[in-house]
Amino acid sequence: MNDIFTARGSVLIAGATINGSTVDIAIDETGTIAGIGEGIRREYDADVVIDGSDRLAVPGLVNTHTHAAMTLLRGYGDDMPLQEWLSQKIWPLEAHLSGDDVYWGTKLACLEMIKSGTVAFNDMYFFMDRAAQAVDDMGIRATLAYGFIDLGNAEKREAEIRATEALVSHVKSLGNPRIKAAVGPHSIYTVSPEGLAWCAGFAEEQGIGIHVHLSETEKEVVDCVAQFGKRPAALLDECGCLTPRTVAAHCCWLDEAECRLLGERGVHASHNPASNMKLAVNRAMPYHWLKQYGVNVCLGTDGCASNNSLDLMEEMKFAALLQKFAWNSPTLLPAGEAVAMATRAGARALGTGPGTLTAGAPADIVLLDARAACNTPLHHTDSNIVYACNGGAVMTVLCQGRVLMHERTVPGEEEIVREAAAAARALVGRAREA
Repeated sequence: MNDIFTARGSVLIAGATINGSTVDIAIDETGTIAGIGEGIRREYDADVVIDGSDRLAVPGLVNTHTHAAMTLLRGYGDDMPLQEWLSQKIWPLEAHLSGDDVYWGTKLACLEMIKSGTVAFNDMYFFMDRAAQAVDDMGIRATLAYGFIDLGNAEKREAEIRATEALVSHVKSLGNPRIKAAVGPHSIYTVSPEGLAWCAGFAEEQGIGIHVHLSETEKEVVDCVAQFGKRPAALLDECGCLTPRTVAAHCCWLDEAECRLLGERGVHASHNPASNMKLAVNRAMPYHWLKQYGVNVCLGTDGCASNNSLDLMEEMKFAALLQKFAWNSPTLLPAGEAVAMATRAGARALGTGPGTLTAGAPADIVLLDARAACNTPLHHTDSNIVYACNGGAVMTVLCQGRVLMHERTVPGEEEIVREAAAAARALVGRAREA
């Protein structure tokens, strides 16, 4: 089986099922889908052949909001009010993070994402040069942003500017097309208007994305109106942060006018239903308004400290159910739209391709077990993917034509789990001794 992971030539997926039809998928040496159809195997001499029988082929999933290395904080603090959770559990532990912690935590996150069908993610955290190393090792795609937080302090702002510039320079120096840089102003309540304006200008100058938290809680909105006389989306817009390169996470407390503004600016809104429900933010993203005003709504898990999983298959179900329940509409966010949110919309937000299984698209492909209990019977593929299955149904994952997992096997999995667990134990130990 090692050959399938080390091979870098052409690939043929033979006899997979797409939308009820049995087809072959040809992938060329560049990792691009060369063709999809019946009988391609007879005329395509591939270096690697993958048996696609009893497999459903779907586009790779894209997670548009993560703090990947927070896998090390999974289960460390649960069932607490948000501010207590942050001040008593998360921030004290994060103060003792090292670059090695972020490396192994990100590697564990990549492993979990690969095993549940995710091929690309949008990350904001610290020690991001080490996160980039982990992403490079794992073969997945990522857009990486340093979490810019100045708390209105000019001296701290200069340090955050230098850290942001250093990460962007580092990522560009890697020359890895799978890894991109973004600017990561944390939020309107942790970054000054001056800091937000600098982030917007630098992102435009560098031609890179902006990754920001927006209107996650009611308190964020109330405090913003009290301090600035305007709502968070308007403040971000005034600072130049609402652009077609911006991914805004959460968006729970947007009003209708803000949804229209996001649509006008071409912003991508990342829905994070599991985290929002667990932290009880008390309002679901207004998907119906965002959709009405043409906003590209994609899907994210948030970090493992507040989810506590990176399984985007599960997140599709949470999204579809939360929208129906919160807005009292059984027809809101149907299964097909949930799948599109996790594939096409995410790929569009991160610029990783069309997020579809079509000739000319990057070969970011997931093969699901068609004989799994959750896929039986198979009346409607999208329905099963969203409402019945989780990441356990994922059997094989390809990113840009490279096989990252085959038949549930990911190279190096045992070492990653062992080293990440050791890093988490050591981190907690340092925090307790402090």
